[in-house]
Amino acid sequence: MAVSENLLDAIRKAVGPGGWIDDEVGMEPYLVEPRGLWRGTCAMIARPDSTEAVAAVVRLCAEAGVAIVPQGGNTGLVGGGVPDGGIVLSTARLNRIRDVDAANHTMAVEAGCILAEVQDAALEAGALFPLSLGAEGSCQIGGNFATNAGGVAVLRYGNARDLVLGLEVVLPDGRIWNGLRGLRKDNTGYDLKQLFIGSEGTLGIITAIVLKLFPPPRVSETALAAMADVERVLTLFTRVRDECGDALSAFEMISRIALEFTVRHIPDVADPLDSAHAYYALIELTSPRSGDNLRESLESVLAAALEDGTIEDAVIAKSQSQCESLWRIREFIPEAQKSEGGSVKHDISVPVSKVPEFIHRASQGAVAMLPGTRVVSFGHVGDGNIHFNLSQPVDADADAFLARWDDFNQIVFDITFEMGGSFSAEHGIGQLKRKHLVHYKSEVEVDLMRRLKMALDPDDILNPGKLV
Repeated sequence: MAVSENLLDAIRKAVGPGGWIDDEVGMEPYLVEPRGLWRGTCAMIARPDSTEAVAAVVRLCAEAGVAIVPQGGNTGLVGGGVPDGGIVLSTARLNRIRDVDAANHTMAVEAGCILAEVQDAALEAGALFPLSLGAEGSCQIGGNFATNAGGVAVLRYGNARDLVLGLEVVLPDGRIWNGLRGLRKDNTGYDLKQLFIGSEGTLGIITAIVLKLFPPPRVSETALAAMADVERVLTLFTRVRDECGDALSAFEMISRIALEFTVRHIPDVADPLDSAHAYYALIELTSPRSGDNLRESLESVLAAALEDGTIEDAVIAKSQSQCESLWRIREFIPEAQKSEGGSVKHDISVPVSKVPEFIHRASQGAVAMLPGTRVVSFGHVGDGNIHFNLSQPVDADADAFLARWDDFNQIVFDITFEMGGSFSAEHGIGQLKRKHLVHYKSEVEVDLMRRLKMALDPDDILNPGKLV
């Protein structure tokens, strides 16, 4: 539907000076997404700086029947924030930390706060907000909860939905639901906040969040262990989890080719071990107790694993800079992969016990379909989430390889489904995976999702064409 100039004028008045962008150059960053798979169009970028202004914009658009695409830091990977007409509502100016309650271990923040800034604010208050992911320097906290972000700390602290106590949400008709409660026990009916977490802006616009805070780590140890096969990665994980308990905060798998890509293309990254190995595990132990000897625990479990052949080699970081160097390998794998040509990316999860079987079956299936395909597997093996990426054969044509995207998807997703897994572990659905949701979810699940959408947004105003 066309957007009238009268509506645009009304939105300008509602958001005030500096609250909109309507020139082509200024709007451009809001119309594209990180992978370059889509480029959208819209009539205006609205940038309200208060919940009331968000509600006013939504009411105006609802009355006019004009679509709104909520957008945070625009770091999503499934096209969920790309507009197809209407207006984009950016939460960037909703960037205030409203309250820190040290005794309650909570912090109330607005949706436009950058994740890294939320982490810093928690540390300044003597606490930890544990959500951590590669885009934390630019992604916004509202988008993190709208997409139920995961990251490297899920093993110990859970996904985004496990880190929230309350929400403030603007509904599709412009009403404001104030659910900003810092309660850990509230058994008074449906847990409404969970409807909006992971809904990708299709049911409401999150404007503020009450976050759970935790004791900050005072001791940490990081190690990289090398193994001959992926089965031993799982064996080591089980051993570290059993012997170190809650001190285990991260356990990340890195395949050899993923390490080689980062060494080849990312400055200041070097192979930390003397020889090549098939797989690696990046292990992090943390504790809020300054007297805990985590190094002794880590050395003990790695020594036993080395003696019985579970691992082939290992290195424990001796300084903060060495720790950062080990994490740099893991964090820059996606960036390094770009330099190797076309890549088809999968964000799947299976039960932790089935990770080795999945990697074997999916690798065989992908290479059988297109010989020479390079399997770049890495990720959060501690919670069963594997980033199963496929790089084009050496010297192949990138466009021809990417044209097989759907074929690779079917192989990988069919195997994931057969193993009781999920075809989207933490990236969401957006528009990239809508058809897969209908294919792999049961009719009952899809029907329930559609009923929720119709109940809350019957006119399909919020983020139409996404998720369902």
